[in-house]
Amino acid sequence: MTALQTTLFALAATTAMAQTPVPKIKVACVGDSITAGSGAPAGSSYPAQLGRALGDGFDVRNFGMSGSTLLRNGDKPYDHQPQHAAMLAMKADIYVIKLGTNDTKPHNWAKKEEFKPSAFALLDAIHEASPAAKVFMCLPVPAFPSNFGITDEVIRTEVIPQLKEIAAERKLPVIDLYHVLEGHPELVPDKVHPNAEGYRLISEAVRDAIAPVSAGK
Repeated sequence: MTALQTTLFALAATTAMAQTPVPKIKVACVGDSITAGSGAPAGSSYPAQLGRALGDGFDVRNFGMSGSTLLRNGDKPYDHQPQHAAMLAMKADIYVIKLGTNDTKPHNWAKKEEFKPSAFALLDAIHEASPAAKVFMCLPVPAFPSNFGITDEVIRTEVIPQLKEIAAERKLPVIDLYHVLEGHPELVPDKVHPNAEGYRLISEAVRDAIAPVSAGK
């Protein structure tokens, strides 16, 4: 091969590599109606706003299911919903879990001894589907002070401490969404579901948490 042929071959290889699309970083948003985007116009959910903020290098999908519980023996267990199978099938690079709000309803929280085992089962399923995935545990947003049987006192004094323990045991980073909306009842019109501005603040908190991880991927 002549020097010219070698140069042309190298140039062609470099051009081909430049044209090869870079795989997008896959982000799965797991949760209940607050992940689904209830209470705000279409396109305002936090996963939708997160996807726009992160840009073309990311594939952000919304696997929120209204009414779902982290509790496997709750009235609407997340792991019984089609979103559970779909988020596992995605084999995402990053999972953002925001569950626990519906678990505070009295008939669900009566089974609170199953809360941590249910969380570990969800984490184990994600790890089995995507062993290298980075998982973030969100603390639920506040209620102002209650609606739909959901109470802020249980969120704050019982659910959040357990989620922190779960995250610590599995060495997972925590995204404190309670703090993001704390003191802002005007952003949560029905006392439980944020409006578009509330979802924007949530999306920014999630973006700021996952950006350093995704940059190092």
